Amino acid sequence: MTKTLWRASLLALGISALSFAQAQNAPTKVGIIYIQNAIAQTKDGQKAIEQIQAKFGPRRTEFDKRQQELQAKETQYRQGANTMAEEARTALMREIDLMRKQLQRDMDDAQTELEQEQNRILQELGQRMMTVIDKYATDHGFALILDVSNPQTPVLYASNTIDVTRDIVELYDKGAAIQPASTVSGAAAAPAAAKPAAAPKK
Repeated sequence: MTKTLWRASLLALGISALSFAQAQNAPTKVGIIYIQNAIAQTKDGQKAIEQIQAKFGPRRTEFDKRQQELQAKETQYRQGANTMAEEARTALMREIDLMRKQLQRDMDDAQTELEQEQNRILQELGQRMMTVIDKYATDHGFALILDVSNPQTPVLYASNTIDVTRDIVELYDKGAAIQPASTVSGAAAAPAAAKPAAAPKK
């Protein structure tokens, strides 16, 4: 074998070995995460839940009271409709209609405000969570981590042994302890209404 052929063979062998080593080092692990649950379980998420409950709890109490008052008026109307004077019956009907419309309008406004604050917090905490997930995947050799929070996820089955939600929460909180999320400290909102993630489909 000539020197040229020998060098070519060594070069080919070196390339093959390098390709094999790269293939060996390539990430191959797959994991799943319930991202909504993960956000809600972090210290920032729990703090945000407390804040939103403190802000919207009194409103819910107020709405419940107004709902009871409306029901009392409706009962009064049903029981006295046949004996009340026409003018009094018409006035009571108008009062009930006004109470119902105002209550529904106020409840819709409160729901819209709640959803806006939830979305804002979910987005901001979610961005930070993605940074943590990226670090975790890189450090632990994951090629893919799937969010299975949404019941409509195309994942039909996933073993619980590849669920990394708790690991991500712990890693997030370690980072949050060093650099707290600025938004949550002054926000009165949280992912409180985030739906519990469904179990992996089988």
